Amino acid sequence: MLGIDNDQKALEVFERNHKGAKSICGDITQIDYEQIKEKIGDKRIDIIIGGPPCQGMSLSGPRKFDDPRNKLYLSYIRLVDEIKPRAFVIENVPGLVSLFNGQIKDSIIEKFTAMGYKVKYQILCASDYGVPQNRKRVVFVGTREDVEFEYPEKISEQVTCKMALSDLPPLEDELGEDISDYATEPTNSYQKLMRERSKKVHNHVAAAHSEKVKKIISLVPDGCNYKSLPEEYRESRNFHVAWTRFASNKPAPTIDTGHRHHFHYQYNRVPTVRECARLQSFPDDFIFLGNKTQQFRQVGNAVPPLMAQAIAKQVMAMLEEKN
Repeated sequence: MLGIDNDQKALEVFERNHKGAKSICGDITQIDYEQIKEKIGDKRIDIIIGGPPCQGMSLSGPRKFDDPRNKLYLSYIRLVDEIKPRAFVIENVPGLVSLFNGQIKDSIIEKFTAMGYKVKYQILCASDYGVPQNRKRVVFVGTREDVEFEYPEKISEQVTCKMALSDLPPLEDELGEDISDYATEPTNSYQKLMRERSKKVHNHVAAAHSEKVKKIISLVPDGCNYKSLPEEYRESRNFHVAWTRFASNKPAPTIDTGHRHHFHYQYNRVPTVRECARLQSFPDDFIFLGNKTQQFRQVGNAVPPLMAQAIAKQVMAMLEEKN
């Protein structure tokens, strides 16, 4: 397994948590197949997976793939063309599908179709695959094989915030330690899954809020936001996700890289790195490194592992059909 990124700390986390994984840290626009082969030797690359950003597409208009702001996306295309894997997976924000009446989505399909790939896309929601989070992403899958890719089937039960987090230390009157004991035994199958290979809680340290912030948070009921606040506090952060408390009986909203506007469903604080990791479906033995800002970025930028696993199983099943 090889990972490419320009974030050295993220790659340290990647290698630490994936036994035998290798990485290249650098600008992907400057990385070619020869450099990749220096790391992996003559191993065949069957699958390339990535989430290349496409900022320039929304700014420069449809079909202008050579806009310099699209250089990361263009580099992804270039590497797929150089390496010619049996399959590729692209993850992106769902708005990409409707941008410019779908012309960006159509252009992506055209580019890879011209390279010999059959391409499908679908918008998936993480909570449909056992992740306690309503995170939606479009997933493109392309294959050179004469087989049909089938997206994973949804599961029936959704995991709620309370189901995901209730066994972790509350940190009501303390900031906590980076390594600590669980508050309770696991109370459901999701907690058992997250704790399968872990005896301790890592990356679970609370933010040091001011008394004023804690008071304002305390006035927001379970699952509500700034609209529930008294008038004198409501204008302090007046936008749709401001002062939002997680709903205990629902999956969380999208976990991003900041976490300053969402709060624990019960306690008057922002979620810890470990709580965000739980809401992303990272198992508890997956350890994040660096300062808190770096750790939150590592968690928030990720594709939820349980959703990624569901997609990966379908890709592997598709490729094995042709072996």
